[in-house]
Amino acid sequence: MSSAAVIPDSISTAISGAAARDWHPQSWQSKAAIQQPSYPDQAALASALTELARLPPLVTSWEVNALKAQLAQAQSGKRFVLQGGDCAESFADCESGLIANRLKVLLQMSLVLVHGLQQPVLRIGRFAGQYAKPRSTDTETREGVTLPSYRGDLVNAPEFTAAARVPDPQRLLTAHARSAMTMNFVRGLIDGGFADLHHPEYWNLDWAQHSPLAGDYRQRVESIGASLRFMETLAGQTIGDFNRVDFYTAHEALLLAAEAAQTRQVPRQPGWYNLSTHFPWIGMRTAALDGAHVEYFRGIRNPIGVKVAPDMNAEWVQQLCEILNPQNEPGRLTLIHRMGAAKVEQYLPALIDAVRKKGHEVLWICDPMHGNTRALENGYKTRRFDDILREVELSFEIHAACGSRLGGVHLELTGEDVTECLGGARDLTEDDLHRAYRSAVDPRLNYEQALELALRIVSIKSAAGR
Repeated sequence: MSSAAVIPDSISTAISGAAARDWHPQSWQSKAAIQQPSYPDQAALASALTELARLPPLVTSWEVNALKAQLAQAQSGKRFVLQGGDCAESFADCESGLIANRLKVLLQMSLVLVHGLQQPVLRIGRFAGQYAKPRSTDTETREGVTLPSYRGDLVNAPEFTAAARVPDPQRLLTAHARSAMTMNFVRGLIDGGFADLHHPEYWNLDWAQHSPLAGDYRQRVESIGASLRFMETLAGQTIGDFNRVDFYTAHEALLLAAEAAQTRQVPRQPGWYNLSTHFPWIGMRTAALDGAHVEYFRGIRNPIGVKVAPDMNAEWVQQLCEILNPQNEPGRLTLIHRMGAAKVEQYLPALIDAVRKKGHEVLWICDPMHGNTRALENGYKTRRFDDILREVELSFEIHAACGSRLGGVHLELTGEDVTECLGGARDLTEDDLHRAYRSAVDPRLNYEQALELALRIVSIKSAAGR
């Protein structure tokens, strides 16, 4: 969809003058919108957006506000954020086993972090809406044939055929349904006791029983279980707070027409909420100060994130903070830096200092995935575990040296036995990639690599005395 695409009047909401402060969910249309697909059938697009706006929201405003309060705690050093999930969800992967395994990985990682860091962990799933991806080019050419790029299942299909690559507005409705199914299942699991600390055996993945990390993980589970039983013995009753956990969702809010259609006002709350997710973020490619994405994000009440890259200078990041969080509201703005292990020492300190100099209150999170992606001669895109780990390690050191605090990590991972990233506990090599490379877009950490990273984060922070 080009920046000229117009959302139909039927889903436009009346603006309440001063309360809107010159912003409304469609004001992004006055700005340059990039990374938007070009729909050939504008009438079909308008119809799909009208239907999308009528559907029930996927999250609630009180959940959004609760997340913002917990992000504010992470900002002050009282929590650590674990954000993780697929690089790009697919409709085909909306299946109970895959969703449960992804949740298991995040629960196991958070258990390791809670035990090792001795502080609460805020869990944010990168799913239930992560169906769109930015692309480097609008088209893809294979053997002399040029077709539109695959932009995620929200837009088109990955198969390299003319029919599959045509942007289809009906996919907006399918994505909403798949997101609702995913969130309903996750909520059901959590409310039903799946995340109960009394039963961490629920989180075991069958294929990983013989992992080199299994022993270390079991020792931590046994230690936590013993502590839990001791506290309950003293209290004389079961501690209900350990029966469930808070869990939130996030996605890159890339397709602005779809995001605007799910942006609502709610009773007894000021402003507008994006009710398709708890925590939307702006990608590095769409963070232009005068762009449509920044315009849209400045008006919603959700806590929001922005990916920060090496080519973003200090003034750019300072102005993003001023535009997106003018009131310096705690928990409102998260800066997710994605530099790469080879560049983080060169570029991150200046950005941290620039934000601190202006007094901006932000939460800093490290995305060690995207800056470390590389293409191999055999055609695979991959990431090396050692590079991912090194960027995390350096990020902790840099924040400490700058008088700042790294408050979390943002990872692309899966609970499946994939071979997409090199190295890790089983020392995967380039020869292993073909065995189980399943991602349609970017390489993900598998369960063992994700759990190893959590264990190493604990070691890094313990060594630093933080």
